[in-house]
Amino acid sequence: MMVIFLVGLVSMILMRTLRKDYARYSKDEEMDDMERDLGDEYGWKQVHGDVFRSPFNGLLFSALIGTGYQLISVVFCVIIFAIVGELYTERGSLLSTAIFVYAATSPINGYFGGSLYARIGGKLWIRQMLVSAFFVPCCVCGTAFFINFIAIYYHASRAIPFGTMVAVTCICIFVILPLTLVGTVVGRNLDGQPDYPCRVNAVPRPIPEKRWFMEPVIITLLGGVLPFGSIFIEMYFIFTSFWAYKIYYVYGFMLLVFSILMVVTVCVTIVCTYFLLNAEDYRWQWTSFLSAASTAVYIYAYSFYYFFFKTKMYGLFQTTFYFGYMALFSGALGIICGTVGYIGTSFFVRKIYSNVKID
Repeated sequence: MMVIFLVGLVSMILMRTLRKDYARYSKDEEMDDMERDLGDEYGWKQVHGDVFRSPFNGLLFSALIGTGYQLISVVFCVIIFAIVGELYTERGSLLSTAIFVYAATSPINGYFGGSLYARIGGKLWIRQMLVSAFFVPCCVCGTAFFINFIAIYYHASRAIPFGTMVAVTCICIFVILPLTLVGTVVGRNLDGQPDYPCRVNAVPRPIPEKRWFMEPVIITLLGGVLPFGSIFIEMYFIFTSFWAYKIYYVYGFMLLVFSILMVVTVCVTIVCTYFLLNAEDYRWQWTSFLSAASTAVYIYAYSFYYFFFKTKMYGLFQTTFYFGYMALFSGALGIICGTVGYIGTSFFVRKIYSNVKID
């Protein structure tokens, strides 16, 4: 109920503010050129010629967005399968299902990442496809192999067999890579043409100085506080199922919490982007992604509290095992939140600039 109230409050305030902006801009359009030159023009309309400019390092940005679409699909599919098929009753079945679904949804990654990269004018599409396909597998395998070396040194039962490593490598090369390539080619051909409501100026507009709290770095750090607060309680039960070896079976409630997280993330990111654009700073793509992805920073910080106060782990292997896999969990959730934030913000930016008459 608190989240619903918060979303309604944010939406109402933002809509009233946008109505005032539209009224002010329509009033400015009725002035003649002399009055307009003497007037004090400010706000998000002033950056209409740069707001759809390609983001910095578009290759990595599009790869992260494509990966986020894929991870969102994986989370929803696994939760639905867990609800319908009761995967939590058998040990390891949830992880096996997640690996299979991740490999099967690789075309989603290629489609959305490749189409976005084409729309922003990217030329190195094969390199972008490779980064999209191998970004998450390389992070997961690199972390797992590092932990595995420590496990072998300590003769721990958590060591991953060599056959499993070979199987995962084969899945990445012979399943994930071809499917991502197919999705990239389809995405570039079907949805690779830019359709922005405003044309992009040839020369970038200088970004004016603004208050310290309007800087993208500050907006990024503050953007993840509210989404983390909406899933704070659920994180405790998920961590308990991970590290206290309790069976987690309320996947219907997890689906509800995940949906609430998505809604809150979109609302918070839209508000952050509005403040940024109103300060005439058009670097909204990375800011919208990172302000939502900063939720992962707070989740990882909470994992430190959970490790020292809720677990009895000690030693090099257990510490590395815990923080290594918690970094992967936090990073994946950060990419999901960042992608959702960018999707919602992109619709918002297109909507407000398509409703304003540009001279």
